[in-house]
Formats: sequence, structure tokens, C-alpha cells
Amino acid sequence: MKSWIFSGAVALLMVARASAAELQPTEQRISQWVDENTEAAIELLAETVNIGSGTMNLKGVREVGRVMQRELDGLGLDTQWIEMPQEMNRAGHLFGRKDGSGKKLLLIGHLDTVFESDDNFQAFQREGDIAKGPGIADMKSGNVVIVYALKALQEIGALEDIPIVVAYTGDEEKSGRPLSISRKDLIEAGQWADISLGFESASYADGSDWATIARRSASSWTLEVTGKQAHSSGIFSDEVGAGAIHEAARILHSFYAEVRGEYGLTFNAGTIQGGTTVDYDPQQNRGETFGKTNVVPRKVVVHGGIRTITEEQLARTQERMRAIVANSLPQTFAEISFVESYPPMAPTDGNRRLAKELSSINEALGRGPMPVWDPLKRGAADVSFVAPYTDALAGLGAIGEGGHTPNESLELSSMAVAIKRAAILIYRLSRS
Repeated sequence: MKSWIFSGAVALLMVARASAAELQPTEQRISQWVDENTEAAIELLAETVNIGSGTMNLKGVREVGRVMQRELDGLGLDTQWIEMPQEMNRAGHLFGRKDGSGKKLLLIGHLDTVFESDDNFQAFQREGDIAKGPGIADMKSGNVVIVYALKALQEIGALEDIPIVVAYTGDEEKSGRPLSISRKDLIEAGQWADISLGFESASYADGSDWATIARRSASSWTLEVTGKQAHSSGIFSDEVGAGAIHEAARILHSFYAEVRGEYGLTFNAGTIQGGTTVDYDPQQNRGETFGKTNVVPRKVVVHGGIRTITEEQLARTQERMRAIVANSLPQTFAEISFVESYPPMAPTDGNRRLAKELSSINEALGRGPMPVWDPLKRGAADVSFVAPYTDALAGLGAIGEGGHTPNESLELSSMAVAIKRAAILIYRLSRS
């Protein structure tokens, strides 16, 4: 099944090696302007990285939003801070809009990081070409790439006629619930757009840049099993049955043996609580369990995650898991529930065409063709919410590593590359 995603795409992209066009004069002007202004872009990056903006640091998220709103206002976009309901405990989102003709483009970033206000990792630090800081790769550098790509287009007089929405969400790392509210504005923007571009950090490996045309979903499942509490001497009898823990073990083993194996599908049992009594809080991923070795356990709760490459794969997998759960051992009962969060960004022909164009630009910049990145190596992202409505490409940011860790870093020289690629791609798409 893996060849279904990659074989045609890789062949399509590698053809560009022999035929990549050089930058046109206007594109050369874009490239030159970016080179002259990269240091200013890095200064903006440092400004935002030095503002702590963990998802639950609502003040910090809003402050980063004010900085980016200042930049979008300077570009002539109509900006709006979109508040979330107070009970959601989220800061809100920043959107910038401008009218124009031709293809409508949605550019996606996010203001929050995983580093909350009590984290020790709080400041921008620069050593030569490497900079470290909270959210520097995921994804404050991508936010800056959006701004400076638009600045470059403004400089050559191309920005005015391009219809654009810039969406900076404030809770990508821990989305507010319900998603029908927290992602309402983003989804509506995706329904408006012809093309969506996500600016999380670029994929770079084995000396090559890679295009991201697909990302997997991220959702969760909860398995609850009950058995008949009794003295352990009677376990496996017709009257007592197998007990809740044996039934949970049967189900999990069957998931492994019968559901595992499709390309793009993974599922993980993250926590398991079992015994006579179980008290589990899924929001905190914590629980308390009591049981005895001479008592047949009455309850089990298993909390896990699931990732798929398409909605169809997710639906098919859920149905297979439900069928296994329903085949209960004696004197037990089990049920499984699913909570869907991030949908998949499926690989499509439209996404492949965008990747081919990006590969051509990358070659013209002297960096070689871009094959397609394996979606198993990337997590979920906001671009997935709009992927069902529009052609989409992700990973348009700069090159970083160590995301979500105190070692998060960025190659500062890759900022110029990312800005050039984005600006020239938007320019070409606007003229096609």
C-alpha cells in the first residue's frame, strides 16, 4: 500500500531534475530582497521566541498575536483577533485577510508552544547559524516565514492582487474543545480557499529537502471492560467467567494480531488501569486502582491513540476494533469509544502538483529536487482540518529539530531558503 502514496509522486518529482527552470527575473528580485532582509526576519523571530506562549499561557499567546498582528497590519491585511468562549480557556486566534483575484490562498501558522510559563526553557539563544528557544521550530519560525514571504511579494508589487487569508491559531498544541468552535474559523477559511499552505518546520534528511503532501490523523480511543467480581478460586468457571483483565488482554492482543499492519495505521495503548475499582481521569491521563490477587477483577480502563492516513482508513479501523470488542469472554462486557481530534491530510493528486511546483523552485534555488516525505514521520497539524476542501502542502517553514524538547533548535540560514520558496511558490500560484 505504501507504493499507492509514494511511487507515482517520487517519479513525478524526480523528473524535475532534468528540466527545472531557472528563476525568472521577478523571482530573482524576490530572492535578492530576501537575502537583504533575512537578518530582520531573524530579529522578528527572536522577538516572538522571547515571549513565552505555551497554550495555557493565554496572556503570552495574545502577546505573540499582537506582534504578528502588527506585521500583518503593516502588509495591509485586515486583521481580526478571534476570541474563544471563556469556558474553553483558550486565548483565541489571529486572522488576516485581503481581497484579490485569482487563486485564493490560505497560509497557516500557530502562536502557541508546548512550553508553559513555568518551564525553564524560555529564551532565544543564538550561536552562529544555530538558534535555540521555545517554539523556534514549532512554529514561530514558520510564522515569520509567512510574514517575510508576503513582504517580499509586496516589495515587487505582486501582493496587492493576491487573495489571501493568514490564519495563526492560538491552541494548535492543545486544541480547545469542542473542535466545532475552536476550528470553525479555520475550516471556513479552508472552504473559501483554493490552496492551503502549512508553515511548520521543513523536512530535511539525507542531504535533501522533502515535500509534505500528507499528514496522519490524531484521535483517541477508550476501552472499558467489566467482569464479575468474585473469589479468584472460581475464575474461568461458568459462573465467574474470565474477569475484566483477561478480557482486556484478549482485546488488546487481538488488536495487535488482527488490526495492525496497514500502511499509515498505528494505534497505541497509552495507559491501562485494572482491578476491583478503577478511577481514571482521561484529561490528566492519571488514575487510581485497587485490587487483590485473590479477587477476580471487576473493571479495566485502557486509554489509547490512533493515527491514520485517510478518513476511510480510520472508519474501517474503528469498525474492526468494535467487532473484536464485541466478542466478549464469558461473564464480561466491553465497549470502546472514539474521540476524533485532528483529521488526516490525505495524499491527493492536487497536493502532488503543488509538491512538483515546490520541487522546481527548490531546484532553481540550487538545492535539488524534493521527493515526498513519509507521513509516518510527521505528526498531526492544523492544515489537516482544511485538507478535505482544498489542495494542500505542509512543511514550508525553516529547518529545525528537537521540537517539543529543551533542545529545540533552528538553522538560521534556512530562514532565507524557506522565505524564498514560499514567496516564489505563492507568486507562481497566483499567476497560474
